[in-house]
Amino acid sequence: MPKVGYLLPTRERVMEGRYETASLLALAERAEGLGFDSLWVGDSLLARPRHDALTLLAAVAARTRKPELGTAVLLPALRNPVLLAHQVATLDRIAEGRIILGIGIASDWPNIRAEFEAAGVTFEKRIGRLIEGMALCRALWTGKPVTWDGRWKMKDAVLGPTPHRPGGPPLWIAGAVTAARTRAGKHFDGWFPNSPAIAEFAPQWAEVQAGARAAGRDPAGLTAAMYLTLAIDDDERRADDKLNAYLEHYYNMPANETRKRQMSYAGSAAGAAAWMKAYVDAGASHLVLRFAGDHERHLEAAAKIRRDLGW
Repeated sequence: MPKVGYLLPTRERVMEGRYETASLLALAERAEGLGFDSLWVGDSLLARPRHDALTLLAAVAARTRKPELGTAVLLPALRNPVLLAHQVATLDRIAEGRIILGIGIASDWPNIRAEFEAAGVTFEKRIGRLIEGMALCRALWTGKPVTWDGRWKMKDAVLGPTPHRPGGPPLWIAGAVTAARTRAGKHFDGWFPNSPAIAEFAPQWAEVQAGARAAGRDPAGLTAAMYLTLAIDDDERRADDKLNAYLEHYYNMPANETRKRQMSYAGSAAGAAAWMKAYVDAGASHLVLRFAGDHERHLEAAAKIRRDLGW
């Protein structure tokens, strides 16, 4: 049975000048009440300002009991992995094992390069920093003494507390190119893209699975997720206009440019159901939905879609 998640609008709230968090926590509770399997938050320091992902998830963890809680996606390269391991372990204790760490390397845009510079991190080194940093997190999450001689150095270091989930939360990585998909299969627990069209999803997921097999790992243990953006409205022209306005405001670029890189849908609920089902039929087992505004209405619509699909 596929799982369906909901992305909280942290970026949108900051863009609106609404910095309070009560409405975000209320949306999380509403989504749990409607049966969503997971709740997600995005991540950015300065490029696209929003609430801190891990801090907000701690509050969501305290207000919910059933959904998994994840980052879509966190940029680990911006963070010291020892501090990150400590934060995530504590967060997973608060959530009692419900955390999924969606991670990414970040796209190459001027504002994101500036964000890395502000954090004192070399943008060109971000892939190696992510791979090593997450390996160090996993080592620390065992609770055993860790000796490390790489970008970070330590001898017989022990982290406490360890995460609630033995070994730490699953790590799902985004990735839109072949090398990224191979990396997902080799190192991580799931693939979490937003770019493949329906026809591309199955062959790209096969690349992830091949990367796992080449590394001696069982691809059956990996999760195929997909991040989707929707504007649901029976008036398809109105839905399309809403989606375009949302994307242009969010990314400060023409909507058609974003829609080429991030899969989005605008139209009726029936069309949205067919679109979502097509991804599941292609191999996706966890869909994470971002809505173009109207969150209460969209939550209700997506919950009904799920019921109608028998999910």
